[in-house]
Amino acid sequence: MPRQLKITVDYNVCVGNAMCETFAPNTFGLNDDRQSYVKDAAGDPEDTILLAAENCPVTAITVEDAETGEILFP
Repeated sequence: MPRQLKITVDYNVCVGNAMCETFAPNTFGLNDDRQSYVKDAAGDPEDTILLAAENCPVTAITVEDAETGEILFP
């Protein structure tokens, strides 16, 4: 069973270039302000979500293990 993830987007940093949505479209979307938001933390496989977070040009996405609190990215 895949681990549960807690994903947050820092709206003070997000510039809305949509790389996260490109890499993990089932997990991320863009709101009316063209900033990323989490649609479904389990929408894509963990490695796909981490790839999306890693490709954010401003490191606005944090991914952690929801059970242990371990930071997976950044």
